[in-house]
Amino acid sequence: MNKKTDASTICKMKALTYTGAGRFELIDKPKPSIIDTDDAVIRITLASICSSDLHILHGAVPQARSGITVGHEMVGVVEATGSGVTKVKPGDRVAVNVETFCGDCFYCRRGYVNNCTSGGWHLGCRIDGGQAEYVRVPYADNGLTPIPHNVSNEEALFVGDILATGYWAAKISEITEEDTVLIIGAGPTGLCTLECVRLYRPRHIVVCESDEVRRRFVHEHYPETVVVAPQECSDVLGNLTDSRGADRVIEVAGSEDTFRMAWERARPNAIVTIVALYESAQTLPLPDMYGKNLTFKTGGVDACDCDIIMQLISEGRIRTSHLITHRYPLSRIGEAYTIFADKADNVIKTAIHPD
Repeated sequence: MNKKTDASTICKMKALTYTGAGRFELIDKPKPSIIDTDDAVIRITLASICSSDLHILHGAVPQARSGITVGHEMVGVVEATGSGVTKVKPGDRVAVNVETFCGDCFYCRRGYVNNCTSGGWHLGCRIDGGQAEYVRVPYADNGLTPIPHNVSNEEALFVGDILATGYWAAKISEITEEDTVLIIGAGPTGLCTLECVRLYRPRHIVVCESDEVRRRFVHEHYPETVVVAPQECSDVLGNLTDSRGADRVIEVAGSEDTFRMAWERARPNAIVTIVALYESAQTLPLPDMYGKNLTFKTGGVDACDCDIIMQLISEGRIRTSHLITHRYPLSRIGEAYTIFADKADNVIKTAIHPD
């Protein structure tokens, strides 16, 4: 009887679970195991909370399934692999990709992994995610990025999601060294986007942020960046661009007025990249913008550049560990959610570690 009880205990784990609209609960769940040959099971060493998790909590992600473990920002150690996994082995430290993708379908072969016919945003949305002690990762050769010895868990934590988003946003914006780039929003994803835009060395980078604390954060960590409040944005851009407007606009805030700001602050023939996730429908007022000849790029991240991002971190060209302002054990993840949702205590990102 004792042996049976012990085995049952070993096979359980704590997992933050979406139990219904407006409810996340830390409950006991079975520890995941290998189901398919391309699976890996990861022991979580560090996780984080994303604004997308809040969207699930608020009922703004229709595809999120009740009963799933939430969380898609995580690093850990490979516990077990299926027979078809070749990229990693048990004992390896890895970052987990937000996207689940097969690598072989029409979309994956073209780099559009967000639209994989067998995947997309699954972890923490449609299948169990990583705000737990363990997670099963399908298509592990695509979904895991080995962490080099000179990169810490905190440095690697954002590779699979918000850094991948920032890298993708900068890449598809077609930035040149002659450009003035406007980033709307200095939240965690906006700051990761800023890190990646800096790789292209544009003439000017302007960050527009309504929160004074976050504006100060950008001033402190990125002194070469122009930081403005929304009411200053038009005048500052005008002074920098002979009144043309931004050559590239990347909208990361997703608040009530930022979609309109994105296309209004763009010069004619600019590229406007929308990576924000909105909780309500946005209006595309074509009569108002007629003649600006804007190119819009929108959608979820194609997170297929994680190996490149990890290398850039290893080389010291991207740094994001300073975004972690608060740390909590898994048993106190409810407190972490409260402070993150309320933007309290100057929080930028939280790190959740095992108890």
